[in-house]
Amino acid sequence: MILSKMPAAKVSLRKSRGGVFEITVDGRLRFSKKSAGRFPAGDEVLACIA
Repeated sequence: MILSKMPAAKVSLRKSRGGVFEITVDGRLRFSKKSAGRFPAGDEVLACIA
């Protein structure tokens, strides 16, 4: 989904434990499942990186 909307984006997946899901952009945390208590909704991922 991300690459189809933003082909120049560099996306990586890092293995972790405990259900951690974070979105970082240029080293800055933009979304944290732990802080929000939920996964991001559909277009919320794109909004975080735009």
